[in-house]
Amino acid sequence: MKKYYVNKKAQSNGDHEVHHENCTFLPSLENRKYLGLFSSCDDAVKEAKKDYSKANGCYYCSTSCHTS
Repeated sequence: MKKYYVNKKAQSNGDHEVHHENCTFLPSLENRKYLGLFSSCDDAVKEAKKDYSKANGCYYCSTSCHTS
């Protein structure tokens, strides 16, 4: 299980990226929201979509949940 976070600031395409705790691209403390402990990015993205309809997995740390 890993801790997952969503970026509060949207990317230029409107996506709010979901990252796990060890991601190189984890947003700063003030720009991220803790989502919880999850065994996969799938559940973390579902949780993020409760607040951000355009949540998407990070290309680097949540590749299987990333959509272009």
